[in-house]
Amino acid sequence: MDLPEEPLKSLAARSVAYCLQRLSRASAGTWQVLDVKVSYGTFGDALARHDFKHDAVAVYMGLRGMSPLTAMMIFDPDDISCVSKCYTGQSFHKAGKLTPADEMLLVELGNVVINSLINALLNALKKSFMPTVPKFVEGGKDRLAGELLNAVGINTSFRIITVMLGMSAAECAAKSEIVALIPEEMALELENLHPSPGRP
Repeated sequence: MDLPEEPLKSLAARSVAYCLQRLSRASAGTWQVLDVKVSYGTFGDALARHDFKHDAVAVYMGLRGMSPLTAMMIFDPDDISCVSKCYTGQSFHKAGKLTPADEMLLVELGNVVINSLINALLNALKKSFMPTVPKFVEGGKDRLAGELLNAVGINTSFRIITVMLGMSAAECAAKSEIVALIPEEMALELENLHPSPGRP
């Protein structure tokens, strides 16, 4: 279920856009936010916008403790060569085969982008967290949803932020999706701190 415009969308768009601006200056490619949506649902709902015509590859991290907050960056395996060129300026990716170098590159990239979003959400609430190690997964929708469940340890509905981002280099262009699942209590707290225009 899509929700109206709200502070979560603005906060996510600003934090990821700022991260991508830094990536554009430091990497070989150009990076930009294409779209941001806020909805409500389960782990499966969070992945619904990805086209699982074949298995995806993803990097994710989850916070248990104070709140079951988690986020995942999803890639199409066919785009890995372009992602690598945009990030490092070159690619040694072999079509149809995921290498350890590919996995390391995606984990590093996912760590940068996911942390920018999670940090923005928690900083707005003046909360801190112990850094977690990002994890890599390859598979279909059910596999990725299962990894998100394992990351937070609770199966419930969340407020879902979906950020579509694009990247391009001289000879290629690719897209990726970031999904962040936020507990409803945390989402309401963020909205109360940063009410939408027209709200008291």
